Amino acid sequence: MKIEALKQRLDRNRPMTTITIRMPEDVVEDLKKVAPLLGFSGYQPLIRAYIGQCLRLDLERFESETVTALVASLKRRGVSDAVIEEALSEVVHVESHY
Repeated sequence: MKIEALKQRLDRNRPMTTITIRMPEDVVEDLKKVAPLLGFSGYQPLIRAYIGQCLRLDLERFESETVTALVASLKRRGVSDAVIEEALSEVVHVESHY
């Protein structure tokens, strides 16, 4: 994830929207029990944390799959491994300086 996007995600004053979701009552009760044990002020912040964790994993997976597909496409077009590795190294180097 890019550093700027990460900074935005860590901003506690991000705009929020209200949603409605139906969940089994026993699941909500379990969330209410677990939330304080994990240091959350309530079950809703815990739900947001769970969703955020899984969402970040999926986003990383899809971004990784995109990079893998791009590399394969470049190889099929005759771009050398050395050029691809150099470009990837450059991108990683640039992202690490943000």
